[in-house]
Amino acid sequence: MSDDGHLKPATLAANPPGGAVADGAVVPPWQPATTYTAGGESNYSYLRADGPQFADAERRLAALENGADALLFGSGMAAADAVFRGLAPGSRVIIPEIMYWALRDWLKGGGSGLALDIASVPNGDAAALRQALASAPTALVWIETPANPLWSITDIAETAELSHAAGARLAVDSTAATPILTRPLELGADIVMHSATKYLNGHSDVLAGALVTARDDEAWARIRTCRTYGGANAGTFEAWLLVRGMRTLALRVERASANAMELAQRLSNHADIVEVLYPGLPHHRGHAIAQRQMQGGFGGMLSIRVKGGYEAAARVAGATRLFHQATSLGGVESLIEHRAPVEGPTSPVPDDLLRLSVGIEDVDDLHADLLSALAGG
Repeated sequence: MSDDGHLKPATLAANPPGGAVADGAVVPPWQPATTYTAGGESNYSYLRADGPQFADAERRLAALENGADALLFGSGMAAADAVFRGLAPGSRVIIPEIMYWALRDWLKGGGSGLALDIASVPNGDAAALRQALASAPTALVWIETPANPLWSITDIAETAELSHAAGARLAVDSTAATPILTRPLELGADIVMHSATKYLNGHSDVLAGALVTARDDEAWARIRTCRTYGGANAGTFEAWLLVRGMRTLALRVERASANAMELAQRLSNHADIVEVLYPGLPHHRGHAIAQRQMQGGFGGMLSIRVKGGYEAAARVAGATRLFHQATSLGGVESLIEHRAPVEGPTSPVPDDLLRLSVGIEDVDDLHADLLSALAGG
């Protein structure tokens, strides 16, 4: 684990020990070099394997998650892909029913080319997971919590205990929670994954992904090899922008979480809303677990189900002025998206669901924008 584990996440994101470079600058420099001379001052040789820009971002990520090591990738999907490519062909993997739709469809469609045996269980259902683990040897359990876009919660500590008892490793997609709110490795997970494009960067101008491991072991070495030989690294400028964004991570997550909580409460009894899905609400099915494993807030993501079905949801999404109708999440700006047409006919998501990525704007303005859209614009 990181030697900086005694420091709080906000400090590690904004100003980790050793953050100043050799000339005393408090802002990390951008180094665009792709190749390094043999026998030079560094141990770097070629950027596809490693480089100083990645090392800076990875050091910060490992400290934030209190992990042994971290790897930066060109996207969240590339990071996830490396985890599965690190498994032996034919390995059995258990995934949740509700998760990032592109990764779910890619796995179930055999996109990895590894002939993985994919089984799925309901999110947060410990009994179903226990049964699935008992039915056949399993190499990896993959969970996402809070899970996009229903924001269901899975007990990480319980899942880790069940997985390890069955000889499986546990990987957690913690993109929505961020290390500001949840540190999965401290709850027993083996690997934590982030789509760094989202909250870690926070400005909608970087495509990147990241993995952090609890142990620098043989399984981690295979993942590192997959990144190197697969050419899945991020660019140097993207790595620099990611570090810049991470310096304000705590402030952005805290503000977005507070805004999301306020909107969830205000919208809960709205006549035109069937349901508000947000783990911070007391009636949310996973609220008690979220209280236990999310520290300082419940995240900036929530979903609402609109009365009137598909057509009404499409109308509301198109009527907002401050909420941009766009995909992705985790930026300073608020976004709204009608999920059913995005995920397609195989999606388990209700067709009346709107996903909201709540930004850092004034919450009164955001609330007024949603009220106006619900009223017909």
